[in-house]
Amino acid sequence: MLEALMKKKNDDGRFRILYWIIVAIFAILISRLVYLQLFAGDYYHNLAEGNRLRIIPISAMRGIMYDRNGQILVGSRPSFMVTYVPPKEGMSDAELTELSHLLNVPQGTLKEKIDKVKSSYVPTILASDLTQDIVTKIEERRNELPGISVDVQPIRYYPYNDMAAQVFGYVGQIDEEDQKRLEGQEGVSTITQIGRAGLESYYDDVLRGKDGGRQVEVDASGRPVKEMERKSPVSGHNVHLTLDLNLQEATEKAMDAQIANGIGTHGIAAVAIDPNTGAVLAMASRPAYNPNWFTRGITEAEWSQINDNPNHPMENRVIAGEYPPGSTFKLITGSAALELKKVTPEETIFDSGRHWLVDMRNAGGEALGWINFTEALAKSDNVYFYEMGRRVGIDKLAEYARMFGMGKKTGIALRGEAPGLVASEEYKKKNFDQDWYLGDTFNSAIGQGFQLVTPLQAAMIVSEVANGGIQYRPFVISRIDNLDGTPYKIFAPEQTGTLAVSKSTLDLIREGMRNVTEESGTAASLFAGFPIQVAGKTGTAENFGGADHGWFVAYAPFDHPRVVIAVLTEQGGYGSLASGPIVRSMLEEYFHVGAYADTGSAGKDKNKNGKAKNDQ
Repeated sequence: MLEALMKKKNDDGRFRILYWIIVAIFAILISRLVYLQLFAGDYYHNLAEGNRLRIIPISAMRGIMYDRNGQILVGSRPSFMVTYVPPKEGMSDAELTELSHLLNVPQGTLKEKIDKVKSSYVPTILASDLTQDIVTKIEERRNELPGISVDVQPIRYYPYNDMAAQVFGYVGQIDEEDQKRLEGQEGVSTITQIGRAGLESYYDDVLRGKDGGRQVEVDASGRPVKEMERKSPVSGHNVHLTLDLNLQEATEKAMDAQIANGIGTHGIAAVAIDPNTGAVLAMASRPAYNPNWFTRGITEAEWSQINDNPNHPMENRVIAGEYPPGSTFKLITGSAALELKKVTPEETIFDSGRHWLVDMRNAGGEALGWINFTEALAKSDNVYFYEMGRRVGIDKLAEYARMFGMGKKTGIALRGEAPGLVASEEYKKKNFDQDWYLGDTFNSAIGQGFQLVTPLQAAMIVSEVANGGIQYRPFVISRIDNLDGTPYKIFAPEQTGTLAVSKSTLDLIREGMRNVTEESGTAASLFAGFPIQVAGKTGTAENFGGADHGWFVAYAPFDHPRVVIAVLTEQGGYGSLASGPIVRSMLEEYFHVGAYADTGSAGKDKNKNGKAKNDQ
């Protein structure tokens, strides 16, 4: 009896344990079911939908860039691109080989892009800007290429190829770094085009727009069979530039003509500015590159052509190139000497060909005899300005250089601007641990030694002289439009300061610059017969790494300035020969002046070999 009771008790215990195990199992199952239904239902629903639905992004059209007269400078055009969404089985080597052959893209390049694909739902661009022939071949073999689709998307287009390339910049496909930077922003997708340089980069958020998309149902091979839903893209803002297309073309044509003659093969920078507003009318740099290469996917040969060029085609020399200003700096030296009463306009200084304290001479060893201020500026006499530098002193010379805007960025809305450099005793001591000598002051007074300026800064200095001392911030965009064409933002001229130089001094500087293009000046023959009175200044800056750099800065008309121009030709030699013809061509276009009759004298200077006397 006792044994029977014990056995029954043990059986009850085992049943009770089994019972609670079963209850626990059902509780877990019910809890999991509740979790899946209430909390994770949307996730698994979307996951299931993802097996048959794809989101295909639609690229937004970037904003159009217009010139000041409404001419299109940069736009967009429709193009075909091939995208890839990996199917479950991935892409086989045979399929990869076939695709490489059809697209005419190296197999390794395609494999690198495919290996980077992380999502099985979002298309990745494998090739863009395809011809109709390639698209036809792809469509004919779509059944053999699972995951491959052909789409039509707008692509950035630069109709004038390398014209103003460094100003416009270029665009490229978004990468992982961009995606992290733009994470959370509406309208950014895997096919978004991002500005990489120039205005495309600086105003990328304005030009880019917002990508849209379409939700499509796909078959087992990943091919779209039905569109379910669509979100239209939003175009970027159109922008109106201050550039003048005709002047820009004339500028670059003149630069290329010099290069064809073997002048400026190392590089040329040219800029034209409205001295009354600071608006940039033309800006060009040579060598250049074609931004269309980047839009459609640059080839190895094209990239090598850019990357292996020692003269850096992608650099905007107008804002990033730093050069000794040469004799163009005499505008500043002269202003300092006159303002500080170190010389009077009437005082004459005897030029024997060398300075009497330091054996530093004129460029060609000439001796110009007794000479006053305006004559010295017109003839670019070194001995006269050596003496002005001695009287002013390096500290005041540096002060006036900074007053004119040297040694700091102009603030133009372009990335990569250099500040230049103002020569000073402090700079030499800090960087070379050397004392300052009178010869250093002499060099600084004629724009040599440590002095450095960008072509844009040189133009702004001349602008201040031309307009009576008003300092403007140079700008390239005048207006940004809303999508309906109404103004979104208008850029008005921005005055940043006033030059602390008297009208009488500026009048003397202007008179000397006018005489540069007159009968006795260093650019007399260059502007012989020109119907508009031009004020200018030549400059030939020593370059210890090669031949001298050639400067020419000018404004016109003399009495009512409308345009300022600065041109720098790297290793071009004398400024009147290297840069002067480019300035002349730009002024001819701006004032609609035909080529003058005395073409035989164009580009020559006063003496037979064309050398600009004292032009340093």
